[in-house]
Amino acid sequence: MKETVIQFGEGNFLRGFFDYFLDVMNKQGIYDGKAVVVQPRNGGKCALLNEQNCKYNLFLRGIENGEVRKEHHFIESLSRGIDPYKSFDEYISLADNPDLRFIVSNTTEAGIAFDETCKFDDKPCKSFPGKLTQLLYKRYKNALNGFVLLPCELIDNNGTQLKKCVLQYAELWGLEKDFMGWVEKENYFANTLVDRIVTGYPNDETNDVYPRDKFLDTAELFHLWVIEGDFENELPLKKAGFNVVWTDDVGPYKKIKVRILNGAHTSLVAGALLSGIETVGEAMDDEIASEFLNRCMKKEILPVIGENKESMEFANSVFDRFKNPFIQHKWRSIALNSVSKFSVRVLPTIIEYKNKTGVYPKGLTFALANLIYFYKNDIPEDEENIVELIKKDSIAEILANTALWQNDLSDMNDLVAEYYNKIDAVGAKEAMKWMLS
Repeated sequence: MKETVIQFGEGNFLRGFFDYFLDVMNKQGIYDGKAVVVQPRNGGKCALLNEQNCKYNLFLRGIENGEVRKEHHFIESLSRGIDPYKSFDEYISLADNPDLRFIVSNTTEAGIAFDETCKFDDKPCKSFPGKLTQLLYKRYKNALNGFVLLPCELIDNNGTQLKKCVLQYAELWGLEKDFMGWVEKENYFANTLVDRIVTGYPNDETNDVYPRDKFLDTAELFHLWVIEGDFENELPLKKAGFNVVWTDDVGPYKKIKVRILNGAHTSLVAGALLSGIETVGEAMDDEIASEFLNRCMKKEILPVIGENKESMEFANSVFDRFKNPFIQHKWRSIALNSVSKFSVRVLPTIIEYKNKTGVYPKGLTFALANLIYFYKNDIPEDEENIVELIKKDSIAEILANTALWQNDLSDMNDLVAEYYNKIDAVGAKEAMKWMLS
């Protein structure tokens, strides 16, 4: 089977996401191609991947329509792994293969970044965009077609940012203007949105069935891939049955994900921790916490987002995902940098709800009171200056601080203070029960 995809990244996520998609398409007979994996960082795992012929087991596990479901897949969609730090010539020769059409990447959120210390003659460049520019330049010199680039890094406008970095390197290195034009015209840098929790190797479980598989991977059943553009005729993801959206604009889908999934996490995290609830799954088993989340979702978030087919289906999937017994998602890890998360994920919904109805939403306002109480009385992980400020300032001063919220929330003071005092008097769990009643 020919190589048609270059994949930057050998980590858990792509192996439980794109490589799984590719494997299914191949086995359905609707695609004919494998991915060659390029190790983006020195000291990666491509050598180990090659030792087991780039094949591994994947287990998908979760709740679907209220029922526990498990799937096992033996993934055979990878051809080989290349370590460009040890085999630069093998890496750069990928530019010679006319069959290679797609480039997929997941190099962490920090991976798409411009590093001015990178040089064209480095073998390879340290940064991912630098390595990519070296490859694209060789491709250009070969007078071959460009690529469709599908970055999966979790940053806004990931495709646009990746192309910007490539053009910055072309300018830094003094490469031809014609090359820059080729990058613009012959390559398509798609902005994408990915969503799937990939939990990786199950270290907390016994692995008696496949003890020799060092790349055994686990993930939830749910997946979503929103891609700006439409290359379904070349990469038939929807035909294969995957939850993939080809679109002109990722923005509306990102808003749904941030406001519903991330907003649900952020609205409950402080209240859950103050109530002694350690994981998301435990919260879904707790009558009061789950009722609170249900109220926030159905009475406050969805009415603002718009109760259309996409938002309703996504909201329903969130509850199944939160109940997944195979994912131990700890509230402490979710609580990291909660103030900035609240500003992006929850506060816009609060403000839009107020503009729409004339009153503040009770559940999400209660979540803000919980957040402030948590920062004042627990040990939050956030920037030191933010923690110190919230611990010493009054509620009125905190709400008026536009540096924290990018808004002056002074007119929320009476309601937030009422909820805060109730939490202080009876505890978070009893206060949540009182608010719901």
